[in-house]
Amino acid sequence: MKTAAVDAVEAGKPVNVVFGTVVSASPLKIQVDQKLILSAKMLILARNVTDFTVYETVNHQTEDTGGGSGDAAFESHHHAYAGKKAFQIHNGLAVGEKVILIRVQGGQKYLVIDRLGA
Repeated sequence: MKTAAVDAVEAGKPVNVVFGTVVSASPLKIQVDQKLILSAKMLILARNVTDFTVYETVNHQTEDTGGGSGDAAFESHHHAYAGKKAFQIHNGLAVGEKVILIRVQGGQKYLVIDRLGA
C-alpha cells in the first residue's frame, strides 16, 4: 500500500529539477546531495555539457602579418581561408561546476541540461 501511495505522488509530479556539483569528470559523477552521487550510467547529457564538433563555412583572407625569416617576402603576408571547416567545441563538464538536472520520471536517470551561471 505504501509503495502505491508513493507511486501515485510521484506520478503527480512528472518532472523534478535538481541541482548538483560535478565531483569527477572522468568517469563523470555528479553529487546531488550529501548522500546521492550520480554515476555516468545514470546521466543523460545534453549537447551543451559535452565536447562536440561543429562545421562552419568560411570565406575570408587572413590579416597581413610580419615575421617569418625576416625575408622581404614575409613582410606582408596573407592568404585565403575558405571552405567548410571543423571546429571542436570544448564544453565538457569539469570538477566543481554546478549543474542543472531534470530527474526522469521513475528517478533512475537524470538529464544534465546545463551549467549554472558563474
